[in-house]
Amino acid sequence: VQLQASGGGLVQAGGSLRLSCVASGSTLTSDAMGWYRQAPGKTRGLVARISSTGVTQYPASVAGRFTISRDNAKNSVDLQMNSLKPEDTAVYYCTKMGTGIWGQGTQVTVSS
Repeated sequence: VQLQASGGGLVQAGGSLRLSCVASGSTLTSDAMGWYRQAPGKTRGLVARISSTGVTQYPASVAGRFTISRDNAKNSVDLQMNSLKPEDTAVYYCTKMGTGIWGQGTQVTVSS
């Protein structure tokens, strides 16, 4: 399977972006998937995950602002990001959890 992440960009604080992770070579409907982010000089950290049964988890830093979801028609896992803050600026990566398979990353920049 290959993962292609898209949807990043430049947005003002308080704005929204929707990231999409489209899979090719396999369907994602029953896979645990995650979105991670990595800011310059920092380690890559989890921002959202969705289990094979649809249970979602978020760290406190994004809970209530970010929503992960599946779009089975697109064979994708999306990340809706609202009320963005400058500290959300990072490269965002999608992954098939536990497999070492990652998308290429998409840059999100939030200006103050």
